[in-house]
Amino acid sequence: MNSRKAAAVIAVPLLGALSLTACTGPGTTEEAGGPVSIDQDWSQAEPLTIDVFDGLANYMGTQSGWFGKVVKDKFNLELNVIAPNVAGGGDTLYNTRVAGGDLGDLVVVDKGEKLDELVEGGLVLDASPYVDSMTNLAPFDAALDHLNEGKDGVYGFPTAVSSISPTESSEGLEPTFGPYLRWDLYAEAGYPEIGTLEDLLPVLADMQEAHPEADNGQKAYAVSLFKDWDGNMMVMGKQPTTLYGYDEIGFVLAKADGSDYQSIVDPDSEYVRALRFYHEANQLGLVDPESTTQNYDTMFSKYQNGQVLLSWWPWLGQSAYNTDENMADGKGFELVPMADQQIFSYGAEVYGGKQVLAIGAGAEDPARLAAFIDWLYSPEGVTMNGSQTGASAGPQDLTWEVGENGEPALTEFGEQVFLGGGADVPAEWGGGAYTDGVSTLNVQTVLPKDVDPSTGFPYNYTFWPSYQDKVANPLTEDWSERMGGAASTMEYLQANDQLLVAPGSSFTAPADTSEIETIRSQVKASIVEHSWKMVFAKDDAEFDALLASMKETAEGLGYQTVLDFDMANAEAQNDAREAVANEFG
Repeated sequence: MNSRKAAAVIAVPLLGALSLTACTGPGTTEEAGGPVSIDQDWSQAEPLTIDVFDGLANYMGTQSGWFGKVVKDKFNLELNVIAPNVAGGGDTLYNTRVAGGDLGDLVVVDKGEKLDELVEGGLVLDASPYVDSMTNLAPFDAALDHLNEGKDGVYGFPTAVSSISPTESSEGLEPTFGPYLRWDLYAEAGYPEIGTLEDLLPVLADMQEAHPEADNGQKAYAVSLFKDWDGNMMVMGKQPTTLYGYDEIGFVLAKADGSDYQSIVDPDSEYVRALRFYHEANQLGLVDPESTTQNYDTMFSKYQNGQVLLSWWPWLGQSAYNTDENMADGKGFELVPMADQQIFSYGAEVYGGKQVLAIGAGAEDPARLAAFIDWLYSPEGVTMNGSQTGASAGPQDLTWEVGENGEPALTEFGEQVFLGGGADVPAEWGGGAYTDGVSTLNVQTVLPKDVDPSTGFPYNYTFWPSYQDKVANPLTEDWSERMGGAASTMEYLQANDQLLVAPGSSFTAPADTSEIETIRSQVKASIVEHSWKMVFAKDDAEFDALLASMKETAEGLGYQTVLDFDMANAEAQNDAREAVANEFG
């Protein structure tokens, strides 16, 4: 179904002036049913604070700083962000609010199961009346139609939409995952060869022994963990599996090329291998003892302080520590050459990514929310809204500008923000630290690698020639020299056939049945609990006993039923990847 055509079917002549469509009940719009223009100066609307339930947000409270001011100035909106990641307790907050019949005015949730149940339960609005007027969204109508296919209306808006081939990596100069070490300390250790995951341990031990304390005088550890994002498994246990081309789908680890599927509780699985890696690291004194109690923010600050030596994500280690000052001193995180790695990479999503935006059924002013969502797809919205870790360039004329040569480049302020460790925003932009004002939505509507039509260059500023010229420094020069002259991590991985791209099919698993949901809830809690205990087991015997207990307990709770369900989804996901690769690749 074409969403815009669908709206036109029920259309009366397009209203020249705004026709505010009040919500009359869950999932319905006012009886008029026709197109509603969102084209007006929303800055003159009455002030409105909206609840934003955001499954990706790592901040809870009112959006402040420069992004908050931009949204306030343009739409007279204040965003009250409700973040289950911060609240903790897994899906408890989500379930509580769903049970109460009001998830939020604007919601960011996973498509598939969650979106389907919100539509079925009448908790999100049919936004069909506004779609004709959402001009910034128009280039991505194929993704919009695909997302809402089979639904009697437009309930979700896609994220991370792209015009890039689905068989190409969606990522920037750095992959999403990888073995990133403090390169300066790795160099000091003599650039030891690393064959496999396990070979990292003696390297990390040498690095930690040589530098037991960070510059702030605090103890440094090779590994630091956190629990905030645990789900079907321990989230930090999943990360090393990506080095070998696997990603999770429920209780299954599925290889990007469809060549292998693993049950996570199988003693030979990559997940158990990762848990054993952490266990052995802990036996060597390499794991931060605060790992069981700290949250992501606390862990991130340790990376900023140089208290952690290994990062599975560039957007953690590099983002926190690779400041201009540190890199000028040759210090920072870089990917190390692990001989057997074949790193999982997400292909560009023709039909959009995992999360969706939706308007809550009880939203007071859905037309204004539609206008806000549409703005998020505009070049201005894309550059301003993306998270800092997604290489979002921020506001034009503040952090970046188009030079006389017609190319985008960071301003002096932008260089201080992105390379210099941060800066305070001028008063006219709202003041405060730039990082405190970054969008807390933590969701990107358009893939950062896509081309910004207003400049002709990718949104992701790390692709800009001006940026790449700017960031040459002792750290990157040493890394490039040791990595065969590669200009970027992605170039190195592709040249060495160490990147495994899963075609971007936008596949979403069907919703759990009530039986599956009940079993999964019990089983995953047990798996996560056992996993943490295994990492901190006193010896190998206790680790093995806990592994056996995890498997036995999971099976006793009905694990096989859920595994069969997830395995079928994993195979269907691969079918979808093959189909989209054949059609668009």
